[in-house]
Amino acid sequence: MPNLYRETAESAPPTPPLAGDARADVTIVGAGLTGLSAALHLAEGGASVVLLEAQDVGHGASGRNGGQVNAGLKLDPDVVERDHGPDLGARMNALAGGAPDFLFELVARHGIRCEARRNGTLRVAVRRRHAAAVRATAEQLERRGAPVRYLEGPELGALIGTERYGGGLFDRRGGDLNPLSLARGLARAAVAAGARIHGGTRVLEVSRAGASWRARTASGAVTTDRLVLATNGYTDALWPGLARSVVPLFGAIAASAPLPEPAASAVLPSRAVVYESGAITVYYRVDAANRLLIGGRGPQREIGDARSLGHLLRYARTLWPALGEPPWTHAWGGRLAMTVDHYPHVHEPAPGVSVCLGYNGRGVALATRLGAALAHRILRPGGPFDMPVTDVRTIALHGLWPLGVRAAILRGRIADFLGT
Repeated sequence: MPNLYRETAESAPPTPPLAGDARADVTIVGAGLTGLSAALHLAEGGASVVLLEAQDVGHGASGRNGGQVNAGLKLDPDVVERDHGPDLGARMNALAGGAPDFLFELVARHGIRCEARRNGTLRVAVRRRHAAAVRATAEQLERRGAPVRYLEGPELGALIGTERYGGGLFDRRGGDLNPLSLARGLARAAVAAGARIHGGTRVLEVSRAGASWRARTASGAVTTDRLVLATNGYTDALWPGLARSVVPLFGAIAASAPLPEPAASAVLPSRAVVYESGAITVYYRVDAANRLLIGGRGPQREIGDARSLGHLLRYARTLWPALGEPPWTHAWGGRLAMTVDHYPHVHEPAPGVSVCLGYNGRGVALATRLGAALAHRILRPGGPFDMPVTDVRTIALHGLWPLGVRAAILRGRIADFLGT
């Protein structure tokens, strides 16, 4: 039961391994959405770009996620502006809130075939406490002019096909797509703009080379003026302390066979994407082929069998009894990077080095937007930047993160069950 996207995505451009030594204005490590967007926009801006990827394009969370295009940061707009001040906080909210616009326009401009649909997103709540929080978020977004509505009762139930939820925030800015097709389309556009992408090329070491940097691999090296690290949940020991600054949390997704009628009409009639507000997030959508994709927290490891996700499959039948017992044809998982403060982290730990990671499960639009923002910062240094640039801060007792994650998931499931 492999990753569905591996079977349905558009093909990737050739990305042969690096052979020998090369020179570039900018070298990027990681061919996920951040790195690919940065490569595309840097190349379009006239920079010579080499992108090095240990596996293949979209191998990490960028090609394994739920395909949801969400607007905004994980935290509420009022909280963002409280944490970062009215100026920077407002710019952060504007950048993240406009990320779906940016993404859908980018897809259209480059003709990327990724099943992109703008049917909106629904953040929904089962419990009264969570519904109150969702309503508060809606009010904050409405004050800022966002195209959102708070819904409840039959109006909400008609969009999803279930009466389970007490309230929900409908956001017209969002939608869904095939994320691996998006990654491969960005790669194709970046190559067409002049970027060189080398898959199967793990960077083993980065070091100073005079005023430049040198990225060494098993098959060659790249000397570069600027270095961008965009490795997110698959960050390793390449840069001191970086891997210990985020928690690599596993997500898991199951996909059904295309739903026949009447289930296809009963399950999520609006075709908006849905994610729950609770201690443990469940998210789902129906794709362009009428497959139900449902995801959430699974085993903290790679998976390849839907039987590992029995709790999600049972929950789907709770939501939609008309679903019956569909064949679950695909199941997969992968690592995403969570940050302690729930913000994406941008670092410049040394002259000529940029880092961006930690999207907290909201990376499809945001990673694409921030990759472009990093490119702009490199091409035109010195201007304002719409995210805080911080020091790399390691997490205390980071080696215990698997135990901590399992305990947090257990606590969250109990809290959701009890309604606390």
